[in-house]
Amino acid sequence: MNFIFLGPPGAGKGSLAVKVAEDYKIPHISTGDIFRANIKNQTPLGIKVKAIIDSGSLVSDDLTCELVKDRISQDDCKNGFILDGFPRTIPQAEMFVSICPDVAVVNFQAADDLVIKRLSTRRVCKACGANYNVLTLPPKVEGVCDKCGGEIYQRDDDKQESIMHRMEVYREQTEPLIKFYSDKGNIYNFDSAIETDVLLGEFKKVFPVK
Repeated sequence: MNFIFLGPPGAGKGSLAVKVAEDYKIPHISTGDIFRANIKNQTPLGIKVKAIIDSGSLVSDDLTCELVKDRISQDDCKNGFILDGFPRTIPQAEMFVSICPDVAVVNFQAADDLVIKRLSTRRVCKACGANYNVLTLPPKVEGVCDKCGGEIYQRDDDKQESIMHRMEVYREQTEPLIKFYSDKGNIYNFDSAIETDVLLGEFKKVFPVK
């Protein structure tokens, strides 16, 4: 099964994707991961991306789609995949239809106040990247990662001003995708206010594990 996870920042896409990837034995793929892997491995596409990023420019829709196409053609995607954070715009979505027409779009519905609360209380380990939340998933020792003992901090992206900007960008660029996929009839809406395990149960009712 091929999935696109769509929704605002802080809607819980990543948390559910981890569980779905494990239960359905399919990879969880983000464009950021694809960019980093190609740059690290110095692939022809990675060299192009690095040059663009180093120049301060944005990676084009064409090149982004080329990177995604290359990633989902790999062996671990033969039974399906989860795309998280792609497509971000209508042009990317239109290009991806020709690359992979068979995909289910999972739309995470979340109110603004829930998004702000989740993101502003999120903390991350500087060393290993483990995620915490000061309200729902605090570390055992304040400021110290349970997994590696690294320092836990609040990313600049998760501060109030940045959150509001990220939400504005989402509304302008990505929210139109909801209508795009609704018109195609392949979008499924889920309430992301519920706990991740409960949400996983709802997900499995719609998409039973094969």
